[in-house]
Amino acid sequence: MTRKHPSDLPQPGADKPSRGQTTVRVILAVGGGLALVVLGSLVVDYGLAPSWLTGQKAARSTAAADGEGEKAKLFTPPDESAIPDDEFGQSVRRGMAIFLDTGTNAHDFVGNDLSCSNCHLDAGRQAYSAPMWAAYPVYPKYRSKNKMVNTMEDRIKGCFTYSMNAQASPSGGPPPYGSDVYRDLQAYFFWMSKGLPTGEKPEGAGFGKIDKPEKEPSRERGEAVFAANCAVCHGADGQGQKDINGKVVFPPLWGPRSYNWGAGMHKVDAAAAFIKHNMPLSQPGKLSTQEAWDVAAFVDSHPRPKDPRQVGDITVEDGLKKWHHSHDGFYGQTIDGVLLGTGFPQESQAAAPAAGDNSGG
Repeated sequence: MTRKHPSDLPQPGADKPSRGQTTVRVILAVGGGLALVVLGSLVVDYGLAPSWLTGQKAARSTAAADGEGEKAKLFTPPDESAIPDDEFGQSVRRGMAIFLDTGTNAHDFVGNDLSCSNCHLDAGRQAYSAPMWAAYPVYPKYRSKNKMVNTMEDRIKGCFTYSMNAQASPSGGPPPYGSDVYRDLQAYFFWMSKGLPTGEKPEGAGFGKIDKPEKEPSRERGEAVFAANCAVCHGADGQGQKDINGKVVFPPLWGPRSYNWGAGMHKVDAAAAFIKHNMPLSQPGKLSTQEAWDVAAFVDSHPRPKDPRQVGDITVEDGLKKWHHSHDGFYGQTIDGVLLGTGFPQESQAAAPAAGDNSGG
């Protein structure tokens, strides 16, 4: 990959409206009398949604408001304006640009329509959406998933492999070790975590906790929750939305352009926790615990790209025994006549992880 000069990359904050000035585009399909509202890219980048889209007041939901006191105690990463105006700051800004628009600024290594900021909301700043200020200080650490000590570079490589489906990218795999992509992303994470102690997991890390539901998660109930709360952004078919320039505004939640079966989000418990704390964008906390589990089950019971570790003669049954037997997910199950885990015919197998790389994203 040819490294771009800093001036060639979009500089976060340089030509953008402020976070409170969300850009919108409205496309009127006159023939059908339908107004299709497509939010501008800041919605994805910063986790914003205007009140006119939801029909709700701009105020947060009661459930979210109840937690404001606790959230006020959380670590606050430095403001973007505090990025230093020097060579290190240039690396931080490049890392932020990659994070916000991964498919553009790390194009060679992205095989789907996702960016880092789709799961790590508000440019990786938002608590309980796996904020990067909370992740950076706890690496290197031992991970039981691959039974080895992982560096932050290892962890980012896993995200490219699984969440960004790098085996379907132009390069056929994630950035090689030592890539400037890793260097700049780590500079951004390091800068964001300034002031936190190393080796300690801070409050707000990961997707937060979620209670078990009273009833077994139901795909059928989840479909209704999705239609009422999620389809307006992600589409009735779950394939997301793009603006008139082809830029992804809301990411696909399943199908060939979404995360694959090795990504952590394919596990229903992880998806439920993320949804409970962060969705819908304008009203995090709106959904009940049961609704969060139900809609997570609905989303994660659809076909998606196969686990990139599943190469050669490794079958779905083999993958279930090796990597997915303890997961709270649908891998290996037959839903609506489709065996989940088989992926899509056009998928490449060129970027299988190295032996022993079983991180699962």
